[in-house]
Amino acid sequence: MSAVQTAVRSDERRLLRELRGDRRPVTLAEHRSRYRPPAAPARRPQRALIDLLAEAGLQGRGGAAFPTARKLAAVAGRRGPRIVVANATEGEPASSKDRALVNHAPHLVLDGAALAAAAVGAGRIIVCIDRADTRAMRSVGHAIAERASAAGPAIELADTPTRYVAGEETALVRYLNGGEAKPTHVPPRPFEKGVDGRPTLIQNVETLAHIAQIASFGADWFRQTGTSDEPGTTLVTVTGAVARPAVVEVPVGTPVGHILARAGGAAEPLAALLVGGFSGTWIEAETGAGTAFSRAGLGELGASPGAGILVALPAAACGLTETARLLRWFAAESAGQCGPCVFGLKDIARTTAAVAAGRAAPGDVERLRRWAGQIERRGACRHPDGAVRLLRSALDVFAADLERHLHGRPCAASRGPGRLAVPETLPDWR
Repeated sequence: MSAVQTAVRSDERRLLRELRGDRRPVTLAEHRSRYRPPAAPARRPQRALIDLLAEAGLQGRGGAAFPTARKLAAVAGRRGPRIVVANATEGEPASSKDRALVNHAPHLVLDGAALAAAAVGAGRIIVCIDRADTRAMRSVGHAIAERASAAGPAIELADTPTRYVAGEETALVRYLNGGEAKPTHVPPRPFEKGVDGRPTLIQNVETLAHIAQIASFGADWFRQTGTSDEPGTTLVTVTGAVARPAVVEVPVGTPVGHILARAGGAAEPLAALLVGGFSGTWIEAETGAGTAFSRAGLGELGASPGAGILVALPAAACGLTETARLLRWFAAESAGQCGPCVFGLKDIARTTAAVAAGRAAPGDVERLRRWAGQIERRGACRHPDGAVRLLRSALDVFAADLERHLHGRPCAASRGPGRLAVPETLPDWR
């Protein structure tokens, strides 16, 4: 997403406070002028940091929003050598917030990884980045080299395949252990038996950056913004029909309309917003504008922030056609490990495309709803669940368009080029 810029306001600069006009990564010396080095492990360092994170209420920023303190405690409670994996793979095509973070503030991420390693008792850190993101690879690689003489865990850089599910935690473990970057059946979970069979903490890089700041400024500081249940700031990638596609940093709970305004506002009238990414949920633009960008706020609309994504769909586009394009991409991105993905997603994508083109057969919509129920929670991973979530929301939000399409009167936009950026699928899993 090269067109996406990174935008912050001075009163909200936390993770992106080191953003500079020339867009180059902050050096270690520049970083240390703002942040002291992570403290040397004190007595019972696991409990010290884990208790601090629990007090801060930090939740993971990779999409699942799992309490960070609980995740660290699960790894710290295991026996034997442990490993920390910093996940910057960002397989979600609509997201570029992790990329912005590691490109501009790689040392903040590495500080968080070092603190997490001390907390769980890990002597090894692996930073995983999509191999197609050469700029991020260079940025983090240079940052690691700057720390070569520093004490602490060994830090490695691993490039991962450009596939949607390659960043799922069991897929990362499988790949780092020499296999294909495909999710595996669980248990055991990575915290039990992960990389090299060792207890492994896999944490999104934005979450690690928050850990570094909480360690420096405290839990009360972290809670000064956001909501009581979901404190802190969050990075949001805003794309689609906005004036200036951007990665913005906002307090959790900021109204969706204010976030769109931070990206220059709508470039044209909007029909809907895709919240949470390709595996997210369509919501009506007018209704969504006043909704708080939080799990609680969006939950009232049946949506979730996911990994922090807002895609604005213009009124001139065809929501059903865009959904069909996304579902075709979902089917192509299948890891091919289970029937719900291999067969179910293909049938759903094919039938949705027919509906969008005004060529629906009798009962097609009923079939789509039935198939969605049949494949949900039955996949080898959650990939098909994301496709089902997208489909169901499209059938609801674009109900008026659906009625016209079913009567052979598809909108003119259904015959034009798509408006959303949908990548080509690459075959390599290694």
